[in-house]
Amino acid sequence: MKQHVEVRKGQYHDSVTLLSVSRTVAAVEGIAAAQVAMATELNLDVLTGMGFEVPPSAPEDLVVAVRVADDAEDPDAAVQAALAVLADALSTKEAGPTGAAAEPARTTGIALARQPAPVAVVSVPGRHATVEALDAVRAGSSVMVFSDNVPVADEVLLKREAARRGVLVMGPDCGTAVVGGVGLGFANVVRPGPVSLVAASGTGAQHLMALLDAAGIGVRHCLGLGGRDLGAEVGGLGAEQALRVLAADEATEMVVLVSKPADPQVVGRLEDVAADLGLRVEWATLGADQPHLTAAAERVCAALGRQVPTWPTWGDVDRATADRAEGLVRGLFAGGTLCDEAMAVAGRRLGPIASNIPLAGWPALAVDGPSALAAALRGAGHAMVDLGDDALTQGRAHPMIDPSLRLEALRETAADERVRVVLLDVVLGHGAHADPAAEHAPVIRDVLSSARAAGHALDVVVSLTGTAGDPQGRDAQAEALAAAGAAVLLSNAAATELAVDLASGAQR
Repeated sequence: MKQHVEVRKGQYHDSVTLLSVSRTVAAVEGIAAAQVAMATELNLDVLTGMGFEVPPSAPEDLVVAVRVADDAEDPDAAVQAALAVLADALSTKEAGPTGAAAEPARTTGIALARQPAPVAVVSVPGRHATVEALDAVRAGSSVMVFSDNVPVADEVLLKREAARRGVLVMGPDCGTAVVGGVGLGFANVVRPGPVSLVAASGTGAQHLMALLDAAGIGVRHCLGLGGRDLGAEVGGLGAEQALRVLAADEATEMVVLVSKPADPQVVGRLEDVAADLGLRVEWATLGADQPHLTAAAERVCAALGRQVPTWPTWGDVDRATADRAEGLVRGLFAGGTLCDEAMAVAGRRLGPIASNIPLAGWPALAVDGPSALAAALRGAGHAMVDLGDDALTQGRAHPMIDPSLRLEALRETAADERVRVVLLDVVLGHGAHADPAAEHAPVIRDVLSSARAAGHALDVVVSLTGTAGDPQGRDAQAEALAAAGAAVLLSNAAATELAVDLASGAQR
């Protein structure tokens, strides 16, 4: 099997770009596998695990590795085609608005000295992120830190420095933000309006924005915080600064604070801050005993004097005649917060749900990598998995971009006769897969057909997070999934309730 591995000295590209480029190169005809990555220790481990032998290199070097498929008619031509696609992909990413390549700035501070900006985005390996983010803060810019694996002590340092200088640090591990209508990272296209979000949750914020958009309520800002902000160690430093920023924004009439399960003392302190600022805040902090995000959206509707809509559904969601067989619920989620919410909703009727990101005191699934997932699920009762967890995404794109791990898990899960219903989330918007229905629908159709042939009562329920303005087209995506046999619901809480009904043999 022919391989091509080369090291390009001192050629830097950010990880988001390279994840997308790797996927593009891997899709070239005749190529079985491709990985284009900076030569960090983690990436070298991944390349070695893929069977590539990488020449001596340093973290600032770019590694290009491609493997030709066994059945390729002309292996040399396949490699050349892959390298041509790579060159085109990288040049497209580097080109400026006029198509002319610019001399790259070597530090964030240099970039901001050339072109001051109110917001800088830092997306570099985690151990280098603090320096660049601090550079931006000291240049007077707010920062969205996309990078993960940043020590919590560094996060505290960054957020204290930002507060001292009157700017905001969003992150680390902040994947979603909307600033003045401009989406950063994973972001949906929402109508402008009077509500701003403060979010220690990426997909939770996206889901809430999609619900508000469906209710005709627009969003002005969504300020991401990173998932640790409302924990005891960070103490809500980012959230407090975000509330202060929004209090000074005359166009923000109402704030919604959305978070994964949070430290109650931190939430209490932030409630006092909001009261002191005179801010009108709706609190949407998830947990086993907390209201779900759809309820939060409905409270916002009521607070703004809007009618609560009938949340959209597609396909057969009124399954009064469904098979009454009982069985297990399996959740296969790309969004961690959507997984948290589904566990909380389902757990109220089914009891504690096992997960790789369990709620406090609930059973944990031992999943330290993709190879451990199938075995962990085979031994579990009701279970839900966050496929975007760090242990499942090392060296591969997030499942919102690359659904291959989820589709593999869907096939394995659907073949388990104990499983009555599989619950999935599909998240649309900028940054996500360009056409997730095209990847999911054929597999959903296949597993449902195979189950029927085997006499196995099985349903697939999809929680769809998206808006009519998203580039994928929300309704077209929903209709394609429904045509494959899935029940599709905009509300993640309602999708979970349907899944529990089906698994319980309940009449709807």
